[in-house]
Amino acid sequence: MTSAKRLAVLGCAAMVASTAAGCASATKAVTGGGSSSAITMGTVNVTSVLDPAGAYDAGSWLILNNTFQSLLQIPSGATVPQPDAAQSCSFTGADTTTYDCTLRSGLKFSNGHPLTAADVVFSVQRMQKINDPSGPAALLSTIKSVEAKSDLEVVFHLNTPDAVLPAKLASAAGSIVDHQVFPADKLLANDKLVGSGPYKIDSIDYMAGGGTARVPGKISLSANSHYQGDDKLQNSKYVVRYYNTPADVKAALDKGDIDLADNNSLDPAVTTQLKDDQIAGKTDLKVSEGESAEVSFVVFNTNDPVTGNPAVRKAAAEVVDRQVLIRNAFDRTVQPLYSVVPAGIAGHNTAFFDKYGEPDVAKAKKTLTDAKVSLPVKMTLTWSHARAGAAETAELKKQLEASGLFQVTVQEQTDKQAFQKGWADGIYQAYVARWIPDYVDADDYITPLVAGGGVYHNGWDDPRISQQLVPQSIKETDRTAGGAYGQMQDIVADQVPLLPIYQSKAFYASRSNITGVDSTVDNSGVFRFWEIGRLQK
Repeated sequence: MTSAKRLAVLGCAAMVASTAAGCASATKAVTGGGSSSAITMGTVNVTSVLDPAGAYDAGSWLILNNTFQSLLQIPSGATVPQPDAAQSCSFTGADTTTYDCTLRSGLKFSNGHPLTAADVVFSVQRMQKINDPSGPAALLSTIKSVEAKSDLEVVFHLNTPDAVLPAKLASAAGSIVDHQVFPADKLLANDKLVGSGPYKIDSIDYMAGGGTARVPGKISLSANSHYQGDDKLQNSKYVVRYYNTPADVKAALDKGDIDLADNNSLDPAVTTQLKDDQIAGKTDLKVSEGESAEVSFVVFNTNDPVTGNPAVRKAAAEVVDRQVLIRNAFDRTVQPLYSVVPAGIAGHNTAFFDKYGEPDVAKAKKTLTDAKVSLPVKMTLTWSHARAGAAETAELKKQLEASGLFQVTVQEQTDKQAFQKGWADGIYQAYVARWIPDYVDADDYITPLVAGGGVYHNGWDDPRISQQLVPQSIKETDRTAGGAYGQMQDIVADQVPLLPIYQSKAFYASRSNITGVDSTVDNSGVFRFWEIGRLQK
């Protein structure tokens, strides 16, 4: 995984209100009744590409998880992949390098075309061939070849044992596309997409000011009449509206433009106020709270003369008080994170707390003076579209400078793409970034983030991780914290290429007549449109 776009969960670019500029073929698909009966969700997770071969951010996977099928999926409340388009899947042989799946019979895409093993083969080969730099092809890098044994049987041959393959195939990266519709060597336009999931895309209205990116402002979906999976739809129409800021989402809720706001698309203080108002009976909105596997880090550029010094990074780890940060910047709507692997994921430990304990300025000063670092350490901290706005970096700056050991300049980059290019080019010393997992496994917090510099391109690599422990761990089904994953978390804590700050909680705000939100809130990161219903008056 090398895509900077994967981290588009940082927020959306500064764009203005959406306009009805959808493509003709998509608009034509809209039938009688309009969207008046549709359930409408608001989100700040803006996206631009919906083709599974190029889509790799929270905003696009929100759509793909509901419009495409994969061989496997993570059902609500589950942690282990279960069959979806497949009837069954299993490793064959002792070396776990062959993975065999039998498809359900009678599957069809929303256009009526049959879905067979040939489409699965095409989907994998297409993603690998296109290898879009902003896409998820790297997730399927252990697949050496894939073949259709029959219309219903597909076999994956791996170049190395990969115990995590089922989880990868259960993600949106495993979306099965129609080989009669999708080109083999390039991405398909958003309005042409065809999947076999519970919903189909009816129309797309695009934001103005999006330039050549053609950024969706509103996506309207309806039930796919050809869907053959197990998911039972509680609604027949669903609309996703994309907004620039949490304030825009709150305004849409207040005006009745949307029925619910997705995970953390509201300011933390607003979420807290809504919870208080709900308890007091002052609002018709309700807040659903659940687990989340989303995490946040301060990433250090280890090629920089200042932050490249391990003593500087360790001293920061010894100073930052997560509990105070969470109270002051997030109104206690997140929880402290003490490792790269969050709580609730098998293999999680508390490596940073075990090594650094409670904040200790005297210890941090000794760390710096022993390394002969000139004080105060002058460094910049960059952010873009953070969930708590400027409050998070302001609090981090306050804590670091209060120690007397640091002098921090906070800078904001308002353009999301420019921000991502900035870290890829190594122009930042330290910056704040969020991560939403591709699949619920400890591997997805290690391999993409710290092995060989990872998606953050921060220049850090420890051969013990990238050359020994990652290749070893990917073969193992054991995810206990005392195994390879525990060792890797300990190494990260010792060197601090990134500093874990907080783990999110999932908060969804919805109107009192909206049902099913609680049923889909879990740490898989998958929001299931089909679970959402509306009480009839």
